[in-house]
Amino acid sequence: MEWTGMIRRSAQRGHAHHGWLNTYHTFSFAGYHDSDFMGVGALRVLNEDRVTPGMGFGTHPHSNYEIYSYIFRGELTHRDSLGNVETLGRGDVQFTSAGTGISHSEYNQHEKEFVHFIQIWVKPSALGLKPRYTTKTILDTEKLGRLRLIVSESGAEDSIVINQDFKMYASILESEGSLTFSPAEGRRYFVH
Repeated sequence: MEWTGMIRRSAQRGHAHHGWLNTYHTFSFAGYHDSDFMGVGALRVLNEDRVTPGMGFGTHPHSNYEIYSYIFRGELTHRDSLGNVETLGRGDVQFTSAGTGISHSEYNQHEKEFVHFIQIWVKPSALGLKPRYTTKTILDTEKLGRLRLIVSESGAEDSIVINQDFKMYASILESEGSLTFSPAEGRRYFVH
C-alpha cells in the first residue's frame, strides 16, 4: 500500500509552556488551532505532556470521551469521582471512559522527576455510556521490536477495551530496528 497521508514533524505541533506544564498538541486543542489538524477519524486529541514535580491538572470534568494516558517516564497520580486513586509509572496506561460524566485530577507527586506522558482522547461510538476506569502495565519487553496492542474495541491480546472501532499499538525499536505493518483497506492510520 502506498503512503498517501501527510507527515507532520514533531516541531510543527502546537506548543504551550505554562511553567509547570510543557505540552505539545498534535491536533487543535485548547488555545492552539490548526484547521489542517483536527484529528484523524475518532482520534481527536494527542497531547505530549511533561509536568514538573509537585504540579498537575486539578480536578476537572469530562464526558462522552474515551481518554487515556500512556506514561513514558516518571510517575502520574490519578484521582477520580469513581473513587479511584492510583500512581502510574513507565509503561502504565490509565484509561477513563468518561461516559455520562466523571471528574478527575492528575498530578506529578514526585519530589524531583518530571513526568512525561501522552494523553489521547477518542470519540466513543455511543454517547451516555456508564463511566469506567481501567489501568494496565505494559512491560518494555512486550513492546521491544514488535507492535503491542494497547487499546482495542474487542480487548484482543489483553488490550484495554475502548468504546470505539479503534486500536492503539506501542513499540520500542532499537537504533537499527524496523517493523512491518500491513494496513487493512479502508482504515485510517496515524503514526506518532
